[in-house]
Amino acid sequence: MDAPLLKTPLPGPKAKAIIERDGKVVSTSYTRDYPFVMARGEGAVVEDVDGNRFLDCAAGIAVTATGHSHPQVVAAITDQAQKFLHMSGTDFYYEPQVRLGEIMNEVAPFSGPKRSFFANSGTEANEAAIKLARYSSKRPGIIAFLGSFHGRTMGSLSLTSSKAIQRRGFGPQLSSTFHTPYATCYRCPVGKRPESCQAECLNFLEDQILVHLISPDEVAAVVVEPIQGEGGYVVPAPQFHERLRELTKKHGILLVCDEVQSGMGRTGKMFGIEHFGVEPDMITAAKGIASGLPLGVTTARAEVMSWPPGAHASTFGGNPVSCAAALATIDLLRTSLMQNAAEVGAYMMDLLKGLQEKHAIIGDVRGRGLMIGIELVRDRVTKERATTERNQVVNACFDRGMLILGAGQNALRLSPPLVLTKAQAKTAVGILDEVLATLK
Repeated sequence: MDAPLLKTPLPGPKAKAIIERDGKVVSTSYTRDYPFVMARGEGAVVEDVDGNRFLDCAAGIAVTATGHSHPQVVAAITDQAQKFLHMSGTDFYYEPQVRLGEIMNEVAPFSGPKRSFFANSGTEANEAAIKLARYSSKRPGIIAFLGSFHGRTMGSLSLTSSKAIQRRGFGPQLSSTFHTPYATCYRCPVGKRPESCQAECLNFLEDQILVHLISPDEVAAVVVEPIQGEGGYVVPAPQFHERLRELTKKHGILLVCDEVQSGMGRTGKMFGIEHFGVEPDMITAAKGIASGLPLGVTTARAEVMSWPPGAHASTFGGNPVSCAAALATIDLLRTSLMQNAAEVGAYMMDLLKGLQEKHAIIGDVRGRGLMIGIELVRDRVTKERATTERNQVVNACFDRGMLILGAGQNALRLSPPLVLTKAQAKTAVGILDEVLATLK
């Protein structure tokens, strides 16, 4: 399908009718940036119920890694669905889950024997990681980073600190959880210069939190996004992860990498942490792992994941149809789509750097592969956040036939399906160029 192709005013009449019905029966907690009503999709193009086509640079929040309804994934889903839809992996066995565990052993970014726990989502995968870290270490403390997003169920919510609205009204959160500054070099939280960064932001963790709030021998794990997602698509300096790994090893603390958004080929490598040459003790994955079917995975070193039967389980986690979709997805990632993400992502970054020279409102362009953030500012010297302008850009892109999302307070996120072509990337940047030119 070609896109953009707009046939009606937005939203069209069919979309309006569905949105009106939605408003009467669906939870008010859902955030909808603009009135897009999905009808079908193919690759990096989606079509709404009125026949309008859009270039999809959101991918269902970085989920449809292989594009919409990739034939190989659909075939795997159909084949498994015709055999059986469910047989709980908590109580019984089935080969698709075993095979996925074997594949996770091959691709997980750390050496040695590994085991995997299967859930339904990213937040469930992170809940499992929290429980496993506490059980394995016999320690209560968990440390996360400011700006992070790890999910909205109570354990993972306790680690999330992207937006206050996500935590408001749900306290008290999990005890013995602490937050420390992330290496947001464009806006260094400790006032250092990016070009001389030695991950000084970790001094706060080492000299303040681990001295005044919790003893290191009471910390089970540090949970970190290799590239921060919801917080603004922030890429830290390599020294940050290197020093963090050294710190956790020094104190016998588990390092858990939340790869829910940065994993599964999005950055041009299978997992984001691979860009930094650091091996964690545990990873969590979801979103792009099954091309849109619900699946979350927690993979840990085998000696860490040694809890007894009944310690943790899930009725639906590792559903056989989702596992089949994941196996097809990972095959596509390994054979072609990771490479495509790296190549098209680099091409798109170059185009966006050129756009940055043209539009003063672009303060920073950052990312790896097809995980790209564009930070908008009202002044490049003061770095005043262009918050309302960011929201205007998101909506104006929709009006021109492109789906994008915000990240953090004032960044745009580009997280298209990993099948995106260079021609489509050029179209996306062209739309952004048109939109930015209209801002006053």
